[in-house]
Amino acid sequence: MMDDDVILWRFGSENTLIAEINVMGGSITVYDNVLDGRFRDRLKVDHQTGSLIITNTRTEHTGLYQLQTNSVIKRFSLTVYARLSVPVISRNFSQCSSSSSSSSSSSSSPQQNCSLVCSVVNVGHVTLSWYKGNSLLSSISVSDLSISLSLPLEVEYQDKNSYSCVLNNPISNQTQHLDITQLCHTCSDCVQCCGFTEAVIQLALSVLVGLATVTILVYDITSRKVEQSKAKQTSSSKPQTS
Repeated sequence: MMDDDVILWRFGSENTLIAEINVMGGSITVYDNVLDGRFRDRLKVDHQTGSLIITNTRTEHTGLYQLQTNSVIKRFSLTVYARLSVPVISRNFSQCSSSSSSSSSSSSSPQQNCSLVCSVVNVGHVTLSWYKGNSLLSSISVSDLSISLSLPLEVEYQDKNSYSCVLNNPISNQTQHLDITQLCHTCSDCVQCCGFTEAVIQLALSVLVGLATVTILVYDITSRKVEQSKAKQTSSSKPQTS
């Protein structure tokens, strides 16, 4: 390869030049300030082979690379995966609220399922999955960068099976195991929790109504006093006749 006069390295769909080797002149130039500086202080070129070296790679370096010489053009696809975070499992109280509202307006049996959600933020090129033991229950995949994912699950309160939420890409994975006893309480606890939220809202509304009532009363009393004062001034200013 070093028998060529010039060796060029390009990146991306626009074939942006990022490195140039002038074999005859014995010089190497890197253009690491292009593309918003994503390659700044990260590009090196091997003097012997002409190989391109990228140090401290990040997800933004994912893409298509092109090697161009006098006689050949080769393309390489590079995918850089970010370090995976551990998924978070939480209780989905919005489902609890809707269930408690519907149960309070009907004579149906109490809620028997616990609504959960597994979520991750700022991920890309990953799959988020729910497992029951070793069996896959549901999954969702994304190929974009820096996106948030969430995946719901409903289990019975007394369920003794083992559940886990798994986040993975082609090279690694992170697993969060579900502790049903910690997250899923009885239906009455759920209703009390949702009832507490509704009680806080009702209390806030009551305070606002009370403040409005007091304001109206103060305004009414003040207006009456002003009218009485004006009436006294009018009567005292009339001339007296003998």
